[in-house]
Amino acid sequence: MATTTAAAFNEFDTKVKPSAVTGTKVYGRRDAVVSVIKEAFSTGNDIRYQSHKIIGSLGRNTACNPVDDIDLMVHLHVNAELWNRRYRDNSSEFLYRVRKVLNEASPVRKIGARGQAVRFFYADGLSVDVAPVEKYTSGDYGIPDGAGNWLTTNPNKHEIYLNDRNNSLDGDLRKIIRFAKKWNKAHSSRLSSFHLEMLVARTYATLSNNSRTALRLFFDHNLHNLSVQDPAGFSGDLSTYLGWASRDAVNESLKRARDKADLALTAENRGDHREAIRLWRIILGNDFPAYG
Repeated sequence: MATTTAAAFNEFDTKVKPSAVTGTKVYGRRDAVVSVIKEAFSTGNDIRYQSHKIIGSLGRNTACNPVDDIDLMVHLHVNAELWNRRYRDNSSEFLYRVRKVLNEASPVRKIGARGQAVRFFYADGLSVDVAPVEKYTSGDYGIPDGAGNWLTTNPNKHEIYLNDRNNSLDGDLRKIIRFAKKWNKAHSSRLSSFHLEMLVARTYATLSNNSRTALRLFFDHNLHNLSVQDPAGFSGDLSTYLGWASRDAVNESLKRARDKADLALTAENRGDHREAIRLWRIILGNDFPAYG
C-alpha cells in the first residue's frame, strides 16, 4: 500500500517484475530439461542437440509475475537425408518425433505436444515449452507452425530490436511493457504478448522516468493504431489475428484507459493521490497497490 502515486507505481514495479528467486528457479528448470534433451539427442544420432536459448518474454526480459511457463528454443540438427525425406515438408512429424523421444527419456511424467512446442508439465505449475528448431544457412530458424509447415523465425533479432529501442530511450522501456501487460490482462487479455510488446516499443521517441505519463501516451498513441510490423521481417503485420470485433474491443479498452489515465494524472497534479491510485487500480488491475 502507498500514499503517493509515484510510490504506488514503484511498489507495483517490484510486484510485477520477476524476482531473483524466480530467475534461479527458471534457470534450474531450464537446465534440467536441457540435460534430458542433450542425452536424448546426443552425438551420433540422426537428430542431434546443438544449442538452446530461453526465448519469449523471459528471453526479452519482459515477463510479468506470475511466471508459469518457460519458452525454450532448442536447435536440433537433422541429418540431411532424413530432413529431405521426412521432415522438410512435415514439421508435425518432426515435432512428434521429438515428443516421443523425450517422453521415453524424461523422468517428467507428463509431456505433450502443444502447437509449435513440446510441453513439460510440472506439478508446481512452472511448465517448459520446448520449441525444436532447425537452423537455416541464413542464420534464421525453422519452427513448426502447428499445421505441418515451417515458419521462419529468429528470436535473436527480436531481442536485439528491443535492446536497441530500450537503449535509445531515456527510461526503462521494459518496465512500461510489463505495466501494459498487466493492463491487458486486467481487461480480457485481447492482445497477444509479443504484439503488445512491439506496440509499446514503437510508441516512444523519448521516455522519461514518469511511468504514469508514459502509460497514458501508450494508450493514446495506439488507439485505432494497432498495426505494427514484425521488426525481424518474418510475420508482417502482427495485428492480423484480431478480428473486427476484437479490434473494436481493444480500441474501446484503450480509450477507457486513456481517459481514466487523464483523470488520474489530473488528480495526482492537484495532490489527490488517493483518487489517482484508485483510478490507476481500475486501469491496471487488482495487483496495483491500494491507497494507504
